[in-house]
This record gives sequence, C-alpha cells and structure tokens, in this order.
Amino acid sequence: MTEVVLFSREGCSPCVHAGDALRRLGREFAFELRERDVDADPALAARYGDRVPVIAVEGREVSEGRIDTGAVRRALAEAGRAVDSNSGRS
Repeated sequence: MTEVVLFSREGCSPCVHAGDALRRLGREFAFELRERDVDADPALAARYGDRVPVIAVEGREVSEGRIDTGAVRRALAEAGRAVDSNSGRS
C-alpha cells in the first residue's frame, strides 16, 4: 500500500487543512496516512523547521506549505500505477 506522510506540528492551521485534504483524497486513492509531529523529534524539527506542512508520498516530498492537491494527486496516481505494474495488475 502507498505510504503518505504528513509532517506537521500542533497548532498549525495549514497542517490541519493538509490533513483534511489528504483524508478527502483517501476517498479516491488507497494509501496509508502517517502523521508526524516535527516538534516531537529533534531531527525532524531541524529538517523541516517552519516548512510544515510537508507531504511525502513513498518517501518523496511532493507538497510543502499550502497543500498542492494536484501534485499530491499526481504522486498518488503514479505510486498506484507503480504498485499495480509490479504486481501484474493493470
């Protein structure tokens, strides 16, 4: 299953909107959503700082700041095709 990670922080309004948008996209695409609070991990805080929200699909960052729904949708579609072609499904 495709993995999507939302890097965010508590009290971040754009992060809430990104999470809501990802849940809506979950109606179109099958993926596992993991939310990571960057402030809970010093390495993540150093890496992402004020860049949140950041959305990564299969480890590739595809959206930062205000969510780019089109970019996330394209990445999910590409990840889905890659999974399907690897399993022999079309």
